[in-house]
Amino acid sequence: MLEGLNSAAAGMAAQQQRLDAVANDLANANTTGYKHVRVGFRDLVYTQTGRSSAQGPRTGAGAAAVDAGRAFAQGALQRTDQPFDVAIQGDGFIRVKLADGRQALTRDGSLRLDGAGKLVTSSGSVVQPPITFPAGSDPTKVSIGPDGTVLSAGRRVGRIELVSVRSPQRLQPVGDNAFLATAESGAAGPSPAATTLSQGALEASNVDMSDAMVAMIESQRAFQLTSKAIQTQDQMWEIANGVKR
Repeated sequence: MLEGLNSAAAGMAAQQQRLDAVANDLANANTTGYKHVRVGFRDLVYTQTGRSSAQGPRTGAGAAAVDAGRAFAQGALQRTDQPFDVAIQGDGFIRVKLADGRQALTRDGSLRLDGAGKLVTSSGSVVQPPITFPAGSDPTKVSIGPDGTVLSAGRRVGRIELVSVRSPQRLQPVGDNAFLATAESGAAGPSPAATTLSQGALEASNVDMSDAMVAMIESQRAFQLTSKAIQTQDQMWEIANGVKR
């Protein structure tokens, strides 16, 4: 009966992890450039029941949740007509420098100028390579081309370089819509030629609210079933102890 308790407890932990992921998706349904989390499940170790030499049934120890990375499907484009807003169309990221100095990647194109005239993200991360606008630049005269070339009053001030990685699902999220390249994702390199920037627009979150709500209901029901299994095991222990007495 201990095996039953362990299996049920493992199932509750797995469903709790999935619920946390879905809740995070729902909380970021309106976050620019957000990519929803994918969670899978795997079987825990199986053991032979009965005699070790018998080819009988094998009992498992439950299931565990597996982080399958983010789904980087393209989000819908929303027009803002703001000169510093850019939406990435295609596979790619904007390279930024975090406050702690780490190089990261993001698809959040809600850019702005900081006090020093540098182009930064909404969270304050500096676009890399740095792009600095002259003092007194008129935002209405800023132009950002599909290739990332940035012009201010017709004068070139820099270029937003788009990069990509071999396996974006293995990027490490670090908060504020930023990701770090890992050994599994591969180093950042030039983005595909088909990837472009669209000025005056933002990429919406790719979270599908209906799918997320269905996933939440499924996980809640599964969590209830596994908790019921623990109650049943507890009742069986109570009966067994009563027989022993």
